[in-house]
Amino acid sequence: MTTAAAARGRTATAPPTAPPTVELSADEARRLALRAQGLLGAPDRRSGVRGMLRRLGAVQLDTISVLARSHELVPYARLGAVGRSAVEAAYWSPSGTGAPHGFEYWSHAACVLPIEEWPLFAFRRRAFRARGYRWHQLSDPERWCAAVLDRLRTEGPLTATELGGAKNGGPWYDWSETKIAVEWLLDTGQVVCAERRGWKRVYDLAERAVPDPLCHDDLDDTECIRRLVAQAGAALGVATRADLADYHRLKGEQVDAVIGDTGLVPVRVAGWQKPAWADPAALADEPRGRHRTTLLSPFDSLIWDRPRTERIFGFTHRLEAYVPKPKRIHGYFAMPLLTGGRLAGRVDPAREGGTLVARQVSLDGAKAVAPMARALREAAEWVGCDSVRVERCDDARLAAALVNALD
Repeated sequence: MTTAAAARGRTATAPPTAPPTVELSADEARRLALRAQGLLGAPDRRSGVRGMLRRLGAVQLDTISVLARSHELVPYARLGAVGRSAVEAAYWSPSGTGAPHGFEYWSHAACVLPIEEWPLFAFRRRAFRARGYRWHQLSDPERWCAAVLDRLRTEGPLTATELGGAKNGGPWYDWSETKIAVEWLLDTGQVVCAERRGWKRVYDLAERAVPDPLCHDDLDDTECIRRLVAQAGAALGVATRADLADYHRLKGEQVDAVIGDTGLVPVRVAGWQKPAWADPAALADEPRGRHRTTLLSPFDSLIWDRPRTERIFGFTHRLEAYVPKPKRIHGYFAMPLLTGGRLAGRVDPAREGGTLVARQVSLDGAKAVAPMARALREAAEWVGCDSVRVERCDDARLAAALVNALD
């Protein structure tokens, strides 16, 4: 029975007073998740990167750059060979109102968020203000914050370096008073990061960067969280309480307090040990179409939650960038291979001049060889490489087949 049919008619036995619970197979849940994440069906090229950002609600940022930075890999996985400069422009360039399309804030981690979500993070800004500091404390908060705000007001958007320097000369976490002040103003919403320039945050006054209809904090905490849980449910397609909480780093009890008012539909997924909820629009829209074959960033929202990835795909994945090299199993920045709606292997890529080097490859059988070859060739072309070299593979026979497929 199709998912849409399930939504209309297949329900579990429940007490007369309880709402019916839709039952889904594990395969239906997997397809719902892929469709919600923009990885099943024809990509929406008309809305492009901006549409993808609105759909996902959050795209994680990270300093690691192998083929490209993670926030560039996420639209590539969904839309194909989008130019990297076009990706940056889509996130940060001003809209017709003069405001940026996106801003950076603390969601799942440091993320690019659609500017429309600015009001939804008022609860987090208030929490920072109530706490009084994040990691560092200022010697004279009023003086340092006033100085930063005055510079931004008179000179326009500036980086921490342009404001006077980000470091005191010690380790990376030894921040200058200026850096502490501007990050505190970012946390509490007086300043916004509406652009990354050379990987440096560019700070501006929130009152100038955020459109007037959005630049307010009048939503109470409950309404902020309700909308974020609903957004996470739509972006995930089907999700447990833990999945919903993890998407924007909420607490489980916060999800519990609002789940009944989000419009998400209770579902039971075969093989899942916990109750789940689904986006009603996803249930009503049969998840059909072409599966994307692509390499995924480890920070892609399809797989950034490791327990969910194991539950949906039966695939255990771990970022090993911070694991000592002798203890790595799959490599520094192993990227899972998505093909046919499943995770069928992974590769740790690197670039050497015009060559994309597959430093370490793992494949889930012979059927994964051709998709891996295709994904490697497409990725190489996207980043400007004209050849692919396989360095290591965990199966010698599959390695030979992969090399042949790449010729």
